[in-house]
Amino acid sequence: MQSDSLATLLDAGPPQPWWQRPFRGQDRIAHLAPLAAVLLFLVAIVLAFWYLRIEEMRREQEAVKRDVEYSQQRLRLRLLERQEQLMRLARDMADRELSTLQFDIRAESLVSQYPELMALSWVDAERRLRATQSSPSVSPLRQWVTDGRIKAGEVDEGFSLARDLRQPVYAQPMAVKDAEPVLYLYVPITPRAQFGGALLVEYSVEGLLRYGVPSDVLAKYAVALMDAKGKLLAGQSIPERPGLSERLPWTGKVNEFETPVSLVGNGLVLRAQAWRTSQGVVGGTLFWLVAVLAAMTTWMLIANWRQSQRRQQAQHALQAETSFRRAMENSMLTGMRALDLEGRIIYVNPAFCQMTGWSEEELIGQSEPFSYWPLEDRDELAARLTDELGGLADPAGFQMRVKRKDGSVFDARLYVSPLIDAVGKQTGWMASMTDITEPNRVRRQLSASYERFTTVLEALDASVSVAPLGSEELLFANKLYRQWFGGTTEGHLKLVVRAGTPETQLSEEGLDTVDSFVGLPLDSIATAPLAEHAEVYVERLDKWLEVRSRYLNWVDGRLAQMVIATDITARHQADELAAAQAERAQTASRLITMGEMASSVAHELNQPLTAISNYCTGMISRIKGGSISQDDLLGALEKTARQAQRAGQVVQHIRSFVKRSEPRRQWAEVPAMVDQVVELAEIDLRRRQVRLTHHVAPGLPALHVDPILIEQVLVNLIKNGAESIDVAQRATSNRLVDVRVTQRDIDLQPVVQFSVTDSGRGLSAEALERLYEAFFSTKNDGLGIGLNLCRSIVESHQGRIQAENLYNAGQVVGCRFSFWIPAGPVQGASPSDNPSKAMA
Repeated sequence: MQSDSLATLLDAGPPQPWWQRPFRGQDRIAHLAPLAAVLLFLVAIVLAFWYLRIEEMRREQEAVKRDVEYSQQRLRLRLLERQEQLMRLARDMADRELSTLQFDIRAESLVSQYPELMALSWVDAERRLRATQSSPSVSPLRQWVTDGRIKAGEVDEGFSLARDLRQPVYAQPMAVKDAEPVLYLYVPITPRAQFGGALLVEYSVEGLLRYGVPSDVLAKYAVALMDAKGKLLAGQSIPERPGLSERLPWTGKVNEFETPVSLVGNGLVLRAQAWRTSQGVVGGTLFWLVAVLAAMTTWMLIANWRQSQRRQQAQHALQAETSFRRAMENSMLTGMRALDLEGRIIYVNPAFCQMTGWSEEELIGQSEPFSYWPLEDRDELAARLTDELGGLADPAGFQMRVKRKDGSVFDARLYVSPLIDAVGKQTGWMASMTDITEPNRVRRQLSASYERFTTVLEALDASVSVAPLGSEELLFANKLYRQWFGGTTEGHLKLVVRAGTPETQLSEEGLDTVDSFVGLPLDSIATAPLAEHAEVYVERLDKWLEVRSRYLNWVDGRLAQMVIATDITARHQADELAAAQAERAQTASRLITMGEMASSVAHELNQPLTAISNYCTGMISRIKGGSISQDDLLGALEKTARQAQRAGQVVQHIRSFVKRSEPRRQWAEVPAMVDQVVELAEIDLRRRQVRLTHHVAPGLPALHVDPILIEQVLVNLIKNGAESIDVAQRATSNRLVDVRVTQRDIDLQPVVQFSVTDSGRGLSAEALERLYEAFFSTKNDGLGIGLNLCRSIVESHQGRIQAENLYNAGQVVGCRFSFWIPAGPVQGASPSDNPSKAMA
């Protein structure tokens, strides 16, 4: 009501002119204008003083530059005058052929007349020093002369340059420690356009500075002559003074300028530095006067701005006080309703009207029954209203149904509290109403979802249990877990321990060592090997269980462990049956191989047996006839014994090959295994008229394998190669099976590779894809278990087998089977490991 009255008062009165009407952003501009004025004033002061300082430094720099250029011109003119006099002397020496005495007279006159000249030397074309005249203060010994000639070095280079150019040449030698810097001038002597030597002039750099630079410049500045590298040759230099050195953005240092001497070039630089450094703007009285005025102006503007701020704050407080109550009413999402002591509605907020669909005018003044009461709930709601007016309403609120104006109904929760005025007197009852239709719907859905979830877990054929770490509390267990282990965590913990997952027990004192993963210590979470699954046998149940475990955050924030156990007894029994069948198939394969080789074996045994019979018959006949000596008898008996040993070896090899026994891994030598295979396979290959060659690389390491199984793989591959040659009907010269054993590295691991190469018809594309499938065979009478067993045997030794066709001019000329075995013990295998189980 206060806000409405204030708005009415503000709107009253005659209309104002457009220039007096408030515009948008007026308050913000009024706040920022004084600050902007202060900032602009300070910026203007700073820029003005900066500009004055720059102008002062520019004038000082121009004065230094002007004096240095003037000194450089004076020094240049002095050098030109000396150069002209020396060139005239050189021309006189070339035209008149002066004698040494005459040269000494004229040179002495020049040296005594011009103090910057240190010495004049006459050097002929052969670099011999003919005459020299030095200043009295200079030692007559020259460092560049040895045995009356110019020695190799800088002086010699300048002499050569003057000879080549036929023009005067300036040169500055390298400075020598504790020696006065000098400047050389080479004036060539050219009689009749021929080079006849040079006039070598030595200038004192100190003399050039003293007599070439005007005295007023020397008095105003620290003048110095430097070489091309900035080294001081003569004069004075002012060291860097921190805090007093200033620079201009475009000209460099203030009160300093340097320029090269034009005749000499960049090898001699003239520099001048002013002795006086500018005092700067800060030391001036004008600066402090302006600074005080600026500070006073700033203080006045800030005071004015603070006064304006206080006035604006008071205005905003008044506006906030009048609009706060209505802002609350319009922004609340909870419906508010006020009743007087008689039960009539005296106030509703917009949210209450929006929720019910009734307007404020329709609700104000109503008494029971209210229009938003459903007809069927009026008796119950009337009783609740009586309790509310009597002060018996539940402080936790109550749930009711509310009817909208359009007839629809929604669920609401009502909280009732006394309405107290400013003096502490109760004037009625205040109620807040919240729409809980959606929370009720979500609650019903969650309840139904929980029931479905529980039904699914209870019907699972796997045991599911969840328990927190460091506690024996069982958070969840489905029906099958309860049937197997009961309602305790004993079964859960036993499964965790047997599956290899670490069990963590925490005491009350150890809780300080735990991080945010509640229940799991830092060292355990970093090192615990969480197995994805494990197979364990439970004697109590007489079952094999597959156990899976994982960590999860429970609903209360604790770190828990879920264990899922599945009954795999039937699968385990099936695996054992399959392993036994594979072992029987392996033995059957060896028996089938020997059955196919039976005729060849019989022929191989017939030869030593026939030889034994013949030797025995011959010895009996000769003994009866008395025509045999003791040596002949011993020789015949030795041959008979060798044939018997050969027959016994054949029988022993066949017996060991087909004998059914438990696989044993042992350290076996590769050459011995290959010799056994070759001796056994040659029996069948000779019958097929196939030549067998083999090569074993020297120095092969021993293999930790079952030698009988590796021999079976080689025999099967050799036998298949011989059969492929028979089918291809190769010529006698091209019926060959080659066995090679070498050592190589695969993935940085040393292995021993066995290769069996035949000259048969090769394999088709379909056969290469299905080569190792069980019961797939390329032979009409084949069983399709040979190569499958070969691959299983090789992989049980952690090896690999592969096949490829051999080509010649696009034609298949054979096939190569290769397999490799790691050159070391098989990891995780013991000598009693069963490869047939591994292949299953």
